[in-house]
Amino acid sequence: MISISLTLSKKIPDTCIGILAVREVDNYSDHPALKEAREDLEVELRDRYGALDRKGLRDLPVFSAYDSFYRPFKKTYHVQLQLESILFKDKSILSPSVLVGAMFMAELQTGLLTAAHDLAILELPITADIALGNESYLRLNGTHQGLKAGDLYIRDGQSVLSSVIYGPDQRTRIQPDTTQVVYTTYGPPGISREQVLEELEILEGYLRLFAPQLKREVLGVF
Repeated sequence: MISISLTLSKKIPDTCIGILAVREVDNYSDHPALKEAREDLEVELRDRYGALDRKGLRDLPVFSAYDSFYRPFKKTYHVQLQLESILFKDKSILSPSVLVGAMFMAELQTGLLTAAHDLAILELPITADIALGNESYLRLNGTHQGLKAGDLYIRDGQSVLSSVIYGPDQRTRIQPDTTQVVYTTYGPPGISREQVLEELEILEGYLRLFAPQLKREVLGVF
């Protein structure tokens, strides 16, 4: 289902990409079991990180690894920003739908960056690569975006699916009628294969709260 480009393997050999592909799921607007787990996670996150300020969060190994990747692009790691909104602004975890909400929960629980795509729309296989700077795609918000050289991104047979710096695309976005999903987790240098696998297993656990019948197609780290 996925390959790692030779360019990426040579330039950033410590990078790993995780894949979780599932079928037979329904994309409800919300679900009582997921809602309860989401509220429990908010309490857990505030207990775990409540004593830290922004710098303290950034200095944690997971966030430090992503910060090292984001810093040359003059960007702040957006999962950390989401966590800060929960800790410092008393916000709730976003859950636009269960398939996306479960992903946000796994991201916040582990700190790892993940994207979600409608598996039925993909033109397989997909490839993880490092941007040259001449790639572009339509972002989730509908704007055209050129990639910056050095960004990590994933593409299928048609176009870019997501990048670390700019996020997922619009073409393969999760929709209300989505019933099969592929989740991709970016593990830049400093993030281990074991951490990526654990994040995807946590994500699958959240999915099974509202879709116990789901069929797992792929779970692996490459």
